[in-house]
Amino acid sequence: MTRRVAFLGGGKMGEALVSGLIRSGGRNPDEIMVTARREERVRELAERNGVAATLSNPEAVEWAETVVLTVKPQDIEALLGQIAEHVTPEHLVVSFAAGVRTSFVEKHLASGVPVVRVMSNVAVLVDEAMSVVSPGSHAEDKHVSVAEELLGYVGRVIRLPEVHLDAITATSGSGPAYFFLLAEAMIEACILLGLSRDVATELIIQTMLGSAKMLRDTGKHPVELREMVTSPGGTTIAAIRHLEEAGVRAAFLNAIDAARKRSAELARGGEEEGDA
Repeated sequence: MTRRVAFLGGGKMGEALVSGLIRSGGRNPDEIMVTARREERVRELAERNGVAATLSNPEAVEWAETVVLTVKPQDIEALLGQIAEHVTPEHLVVSFAAGVRTSFVEKHLASGVPVVRVMSNVAVLVDEAMSVVSPGSHAEDKHVSVAEELLGYVGRVIRLPEVHLDAITATSGSGPAYFFLLAEAMIEACILLGLSRDVATELIIQTMLGSAKMLRDTGKHPVELREMVTSPGGTTIAAIRHLEEAGVRAAFLNAIDAARKRSAELARGGEEEGDA
């Protein structure tokens, strides 16, 4: 089922998914079609990835079995208007539009079309994304499995009910920005201490990468790992005391909760689904 995949929207996310699928062997180039708004971009996508590319969203839908919506949220309604007559219940529609609920997509398509909503993050660009998939009202297990398979080539995937997606948006969706901000602050601290920016950047990036791998690969709780490098009366506990006194932990809790609330405010479609 669903070998032929059309990506409607050949921007950074769309192309990252296309290149990741091809690179991993998940799909052959002749099983992928991608759309773009400009002829120049269409040629670029075709030449760089070896896939079919077109300006016509309806053409791509009619060719495909799975239709992946990778346009910006503000463009989703216009896109759905273009393809509505061409999407049938035999298609699977996978939407990456942040804040756009499955009910909104379903409302603009024929009755019975299976829709799966995805919340991923920018790490799809390096095949290390964290993605969450949620089925709409007509999506069965087989449909969600296709979405999981596609996303599995560019990172890790879990399945959750859609009611949780505002929380997912605030955590893993926006999460890379929090880590980038932390890296920026730590690099600036290194510079304050007299290190060059190049040295500081290398130190912090590798430290973050190694710490992330320890969290993922050891299976230990963050507290256990922190205690491994926190000696009594040492330098690390002195730094952590200042972070706690500055309210860093509470700031993260409040910031992520604010992001979750903003995601709920921006959500389009199906207000009856409630706030996550």
